[in-house]
Amino acid sequence: MWENAGLTGLFTAAFLAATPIPFQSEIVFIAAQAAAIAPVWLLIAVASVGNTLGSCVTFVIGRQITRFQHRGWFPATPAQMRRAQDWFQRWGRWSLLLSWAPFGDAIVLASGVLRTPWPVFLSLVAIAKTGRYLALAGAVDLLV
Repeated sequence: MWENAGLTGLFTAAFLAATPIPFQSEIVFIAAQAAAIAPVWLLIAVASVGNTLGSCVTFVIGRQITRFQHRGWFPATPAQMRRAQDWFQRWGRWSLLLSWAPFGDAIVLASGVLRTPWPVFLSLVAIAKTGRYLALAGAVDLLV
């Protein structure tokens, strides 16, 4: 029972962390790994899927941005969006491999605005998110 609740909490934290909602999933992941609520591979899988799906929400918001920009609902300022678009145009779709980083949500949003093909987006973001949790699990394993 605790395992399911812990995995649900991890999935939710990872999902929210990849949306415009300010949230961090690392502490939840570290706590779940330290408490050994499930095998590490399962923690990585749950967090990676949740974080990737959260990025999909941000991507869709980017695709629909023109509908929301004038209503004041948009989570980024025009200056932040310009920087993200400039970054994305300069570095291209490969910049999605940095979607795990603190500024990654802006890159994901810009990729939606700039109409990155869905399979390319999903592949690169899934690789980035999974790599992030693999690295985090490795670091925790070394420290605990």
